[in-house]
Amino acid sequence: MREVFEEAEEVGDEFGIAPLTKALLSDTPPSGRELAAGSVGTPQLALFCSSIAVHRALCSVGLAPDAVLGVSFGEIAALTAAGVFEVAEGARIACLLARQLALCEGGMTLVGAGEADTEVLLRRTGSPALALASVNAPDECLVSGPLPELRTLEELAARRGVAAARLRLPFSSHHPALTGPADAFAAGIGHLAPRPARVPVHSAVHGGPYGPRDDVHRGLANCLIHPFRLPPVLHRITAGDRALFLEAGTGQALTHSIRQTLPPEAAGAHAPLADPAFPWPRPGPPAAHRPHTDLAALWSHHHDHPHAAAR
Repeated sequence: MREVFEEAEEVGDEFGIAPLTKALLSDTPPSGRELAAGSVGTPQLALFCSSIAVHRALCSVGLAPDAVLGVSFGEIAALTAAGVFEVAEGARIACLLARQLALCEGGMTLVGAGEADTEVLLRRTGSPALALASVNAPDECLVSGPLPELRTLEELAARRGVAAARLRLPFSSHHPALTGPADAFAAGIGHLAPRPARVPVHSAVHGGPYGPRDDVHRGLANCLIHPFRLPPVLHRITAGDRALFLEAGTGQALTHSIRQTLPPEAAGAHAPLADPAFPWPRPGPPAAHRPHTDLAALWSHHHDHPHAAAR
């Protein structure tokens, strides 16, 4: 943790973000709410650096990934872990995205229903301002849009016996109306030259792995305006082989999505940072000599927040 945050500290200074290392490594680290009360970009920088720290910790005990999967904001950490960007560059991208997110009015609601049923709810609200933001699992979706319309959706869901919970995020995302912030973000990170990835980088929004000719700057910006459907991406990753997913973030919501989507014989999933019982192996043989080395690391953004009501 200290190593990663120190690599990003200079970037944080440029964006007016107070040093995070001492606070996060103290006996009383700040809560997510306290981080959100800091300068713009504080929670995003903390989440990005934490994800990279978990990735490095896993690598240090022989659990380096064969591939990485980025979901929304988490694509920044996934690309950084794969060597496409340096830590300081990834930190800069996270902070620049945070500035655009501050302009994305609205919110997001988690719906305990599949895509078809969620689309029915959207139609019955009669509001074209709402959009399907993501399909997290066969029975879970996200909706993005203005707050009054989200309240209408939540009330409608309650009357139909469908669980719905507002995410603790002060912005919307994955919404087609956000082309302005998306274009500004893409322009702001255009000077950061990507390097060849050391391992395949799968993107939930892109719908699969990035290729050598794909524009990752545009791919990152598309996370503001395009929805994603996680189940087909997971099925594509695990086609023909059993995979072990380790969620390199601060929560375990994506681990839940994987377990809801894939049968146990196709994939195992764990969230090391969120699970006190995770069996961190001691440093020893390299990954090639360990079991379950068909490993994919998983990063997320919106879904790491404690919104258990609809899960």
